[in-house]
Amino acid sequence: MATHFVFLTGAGMSAESGVPTFRDGLTGLWGRFDAETLATPQAFRRDPALVWGWYRWRAWQLLQVQPNAGHRGIAELARRGHRVDVVTQNVDDLHERAGSTEVRHLHGELLRSRCIDCSARAEPDPITLALDPPEGGAHETPPACTVCGGAFRPDVVWFGEALPEAEWEAGLGAIAACDRVVVVGTSGMVQPAASLPLVAREMGKPVLEINPQRSGVTPLVDEHWAMPASTGLQRLLDSID
Repeated sequence: MATHFVFLTGAGMSAESGVPTFRDGLTGLWGRFDAETLATPQAFRRDPALVWGWYRWRAWQLLQVQPNAGHRGIAELARRGHRVDVVTQNVDDLHERAGSTEVRHLHGELLRSRCIDCSARAEPDPITLALDPPEGGAHETPPACTVCGGAFRPDVVWFGEALPEAEWEAGLGAIAACDRVVVVGTSGMVQPAASLPLVAREMGKPVLEINPQRSGVTPLVDEHWAMPASTGLQRLLDSID
């Protein structure tokens, strides 16, 4: 019998792929900065070339890695006929590259950009165009929007910004409709995304957490599997079929 799963995924989901965490890898040019000072609208307005260059460097880093067995395990559930929705705090595209099609990005997408003033987009996306930054990173002037002349910015949620409403509502809807919620690799500390396991519990949904360590989510779940994402997802696959 097919099961409707919702996977709530965080940084631990992609750690096995070698994706640097938000605050990791601040070397070279970026070693002089705190990541949180770069990830704000104010920082972009103040020095767009600095912030755009940093995100282009991060995009380049992302394109060097591949989905891991955990990402592939989630996609495999859908291929076996189960309904699978992914609601992720990650800005990478590894779920999609692994084959998942129903993915909601609560914190935006690193490989996409938009105009900071009118939200227009461009094809091909300028954040990945001719992407080959030096190892230590570089200042890069963001391209100008052809619609209004504003600067292109990464399509991610910066500190002080609201989550994309459509993605949030879709995530809540998926939880309401699902049979089971699986939380993978999230600290449970970043709000409002961290509230989703509690929402699931209040809706009466069984919640499983896969995380090598206990987290802020652990007291809210029915089961906690203390293991990496790839191991836990394989165990889940084996337990179902």
